[in-house]
Amino acid sequence: MKSGFVAVLGRPNVGKSTLVNSLVGTKIAIVSPKAQTTRDAIQGIVTRPEGQIVFVDSPGIHIPKQELGRRMMREVSRAADGCHALIVVVDATKQTGPGDRAAVETAARAGIPAILCLNKVDRLPNKGELLPRIAELKEMFTFDEYVPISALTGEGVDTLVKLIFDRLPEAPAFYPVDFITDQPERFMAAEIIRERILHESEQEVPHSTTVVIDQWKETHKLLRLSATIYVERTGQKAILLGEKGMKMKQIATLARESLELRFSKKVFLEVFIKVKPKWRDQQSFIRSLDRYRFSMGE
Repeated sequence: MKSGFVAVLGRPNVGKSTLVNSLVGTKIAIVSPKAQTTRDAIQGIVTRPEGQIVFVDSPGIHIPKQELGRRMMREVSRAADGCHALIVVVDATKQTGPGDRAAVETAARAGIPAILCLNKVDRLPNKGELLPRIAELKEMFTFDEYVPISALTGEGVDTLVKLIFDRLPEAPAFYPVDFITDQPERFMAAEIIRERILHESEQEVPHSTTVVIDQWKETHKLLRLSATIYVERTGQKAILLGEKGMKMKQIATLARESLELRFSKKVFLEVFIKVKPKWRDQQSFIRSLDRYRFSMGE
């Protein structure tokens, strides 16, 4: 039996979370068209007869401008630390950018088996376009393998899993066979609510929000949640509320529906919005969010 940890790196919006969800076979990481959707390193666990792979989905590599961004880049380093292999994901439909180069440089420094995934090949009218892109990236670093994939359709994903198992050490499984993620349910609930905000709001609003679950009461048939959405400015609160609170009602309804699908039971969701000026640049508040996240698993 082979088992190991595999970091998934890349710039924002290359499809890392979609890939991890595809590999695990269910949704454990939120996705949206917005950059920097993923803020935390999230583990997705794949257990097969040949062994277990723990994929570590990381935030998109970018140049941080605020404390939240700097903390996200620390999450990238934490994701790669101690892994047995890593995957660098690039968008096959776009030119190589600074984030791609930074991900490749991280792979070069890691000194562990590294696989380059060229994602979104389902959008390429001509697969021959991949060859010059691979040649360009080869000049930066020679990966163990170059795998064209589509995280959305699943093309190439089974090949990727086989190549990863080939490079993992013999070891027992790290998690029970029925585990699919290391994330506490409260964290996942907060992320599902934030995902709806990302999809239903525009401009700076989605990046200026974070969600905290204040109350969690669960029975066999019902889950009662109370959540606080933090924003940075009064104007952002007004945008999320919408006219007569209708925008927030829509977000809460869609979030509740997603929560019911995730937890397979009826959900009662109560949502509040609070203004926390410049919270993304407040180290103490960012740390309190980290303490909150890790305490949820206790």
